[in-house]
Amino acid sequence: MQNIKKTKSTVWFKELRDTICTEFERLENEAPADLYGDTPGKFIYEDWLRNEKNGGGGTGGMLRGRLFEKCGVHISTVNGEFEGEMREKTPGAKEDPRFWAAGISLIAHMRNPHVPSVHFNTRYIVTTKGWFGGGGDLTPTQAKDRVQTSQDALDFHAGMRAVCEKHSVADYNKFKDWCDDYFFLHHRSEPRGVGGIFYDRLDSGDWEADFAFTKDLGIHFKDTYSNIVRKRMFDEWTNEDREEQLIQRGRYVEFNLLWDRGTTFGLKTGGNIKTILSSMPPVVKWP
Repeated sequence: MQNIKKTKSTVWFKELRDTICTEFERLENEAPADLYGDTPGKFIYEDWLRNEKNGGGGTGGMLRGRLFEKCGVHISTVNGEFEGEMREKTPGAKEDPRFWAAGISLIAHMRNPHVPSVHFNTRYIVTTKGWFGGGGDLTPTQAKDRVQTSQDALDFHAGMRAVCEKHSVADYNKFKDWCDDYFFLHHRSEPRGVGGIFYDRLDSGDWEADFAFTKDLGIHFKDTYSNIVRKRMFDEWTNEDREEQLIQRGRYVEFNLLWDRGTTFGLKTGGNIKTILSSMPPVVKWP
């Protein structure tokens, strides 16, 4: 039965990757040439394998375009053994250190300072236990947009609430609070963005229900974020807007290197460094 679950989740993450990448390339094509130039970008894919000690691998997809300044959409299916602290802290790993994990991870840094950056991932992890996790969060780079009452924040949260309310295994208020707590820069006492939802160790006892929510979240995320991009990509920007964007991107770097458990998990379990660190913005400033 567990092998069937692994296969179904792996197939889904690839299908979702293809769906999202197709939509993002469509947005690249729709972007107005007077703001972004004439040549839309396309995803370039690169397969990778883990080292001899750890099995599996994945495919990294990178888009460096006119609208998407830098966007990574990656899938992976890996296995190995947890060691040290990871074995102690991961559910089910004390009994048996072997693990299996599959997932999709996405980060988009946009050229237009008025189009918010976004992060999304979902995953299925198996030790002696099995669970889903993931979520999506929005990171505007302009101060006027980094408030819960901004239209982008309202639209993004409406999409996340809608998918949660369709599934009994999901709790929007709990997942929203979890996201706010997680994506917080403790050393600066400020949130990374305007949040979204975050969940982990989702194992309700009904695997199909947990999987259905995880799949539906991927589709709702794609639709919700694409609608935001389509509304904002026509906004013109100034040099001052760009400067604010580059400085705010520094917060993104700080969070990922200091606080993000996904980055730590990937680096400590022999993941692909190139795809793990592809979440870093292409250009950043610290004043």
